[in-house]
Amino acid sequence: MDQTNNPHHQTGGSGALPDIRHTIMLNAPISRVWEAVATSEGIAAWFMPNDFQPVEGFEFHLNAGPFGNSPCKVTLVDPPHRLSFNWGKDWTLTFELKEQGDRTEFTLIHGGWSAEQVTEFGEAHGLVRGRMDQGWAGLVQKLAAYVGA
Repeated sequence: MDQTNNPHHQTGGSGALPDIRHTIMLNAPISRVWEAVATSEGIAAWFMPNDFQPVEGFEFHLNAGPFGNSPCKVTLVDPPHRLSFNWGKDWTLTFELKEQGDRTEFTLIHGGWSAEQVTEFGEAHGLVRGRMDQGWAGLVQKLAAYVGA
């Protein structure tokens, strides 16, 4: 059977936009960084209020202020190296941690961008992606200040 016209068999599609990636060296041991990115209190300190639990399949919400509560679902928990969750209807967030002596290399990956899609709020992914990219640049600095304090 010819799969070329079946939309379910397309890989990526022409409108896929690159993931947002931010890598930063944190002046903190990996256990402290994991605590900051894989607990409800930690995530609230630098990102958003939430009812997160580090359990695969756990459904939780990020409180995005004026945008309300975003539904999320944990997809991967691999302490203390990797955590992923779905955010809203399109996005995936992944936090990657690599031990570097008594410091930690932290990479944030925000995927699921497509030029053909709009967010729940009707904004084009292309527009929102640029704003989020800048937002994440600030947030990883907040994380650095939090874990380095």
